Amino acid sequence: MRPPATAARRTTGDGAPVEVRRSARRTRTVAAFWENGTAVVAIPARFTVAQEAEWVHRMLEKLQRQGERRSHKGRKRPATDGALAAHAAALSDRYFGGRAVPTSVRWVSNQNSRWGSATPSDGSIRLSDKLRPMPQWVIDYVLLHELAHLLVAGHNAAFWKLLEAYPDTERAKAFLEGVSFATSRGLEPDEA
Repeated sequence: MRPPATAARRTTGDGAPVEVRRSARRTRTVAAFWENGTAVVAIPARFTVAQEAEWVHRMLEKLQRQGERRSHKGRKRPATDGALAAHAAALSDRYFGGRAVPTSVRWVSNQNSRWGSATPSDGSIRLSDKLRPMPQWVIDYVLLHELAHLLVAGHNAAFWKLLEAYPDTERAKAFLEGVSFATSRGLEPDEA
């Protein structure tokens, strides 16, 4: 039996990809879980397109509620460049009214002295992979910082005014300063 075609590519509210898995062995139950930054919804193969849409919606709401009850440590971070780009678009929509539109957003391993960088002329954003183990609110700040550079190139008053919309700006800046201080003193991340 061929599964019904899915109308559009789905993402969660924060931009993570959604995968629907149909199973002939699954007859009555529906499950949802995170796997490598993707929200997976497992449904019976016999579900109609309408049933699939209803259950995916329900289960994504459930995952979101569970995520709100957990600490930030328990949340899945954008693991792939595609998920990071989708997350950047969601942050731009939420904090900048969708005005910051990057052409690419990706993780990089060659940034040793910066947490992130943006090239306004071509719209590209790069985040250091050293951010990956950090809390999501810190990653979001760095991503918003780079998105703001697509709107205002320098660090002037207009730039910082954009970042006032994000409630964790000062906290994230302090966190990153602490990490930089600790690593400059030779402390390993586990020690810090």
